[in-house]
Amino acid sequence: MITQGAKITTQCADCGGVLVRDVGQFLDRGRLCWGTEASCPTCPAAWCEEDGGGPTPEEIRQALLAEHGPARLHLVRPELSLVPVLRALRAAHGLPLAQARAMAVELKTAGLAGTLVEVEFTAAALRDRAVAVTVETSGG
Repeated sequence: MITQGAKITTQCADCGGVLVRDVGQFLDRGRLCWGTEASCPTCPAAWCEEDGGGPTPEEIRQALLAEHGPARLHLVRPELSLVPVLRALRAAHGLPLAQARAMAVELKTAGLAGTLVEVEFTAAALRDRAVAVTVETSGG
């Protein structure tokens, strides 16, 4: 399982104390999912939320990127046809052709950047279409 997490602290709406949120993204049965658990050590405020398939809230994405840095997806052979790339991107992300084409061009040139889980999700879709890719993390 590929997972990545971070902590976010905010003010507790119930007592004004420090609310600690554990946020993250993970892959579950081929789906890109996100979750968050929050608790306040000063009062009984606590909750959790999880989504399996919807877009990750930007606050969670930014916390993961700040904590871990971006990962980048590259084509091993960028000179090959983009047809299987387009098919994989459209299927994985539900994109119209124009958006998939822009994403494919970015992948072919600079590479696609995102959280590690997002990049691994896209990499899996491409590998399923026999498109060779590499994933580069901020650590090298």
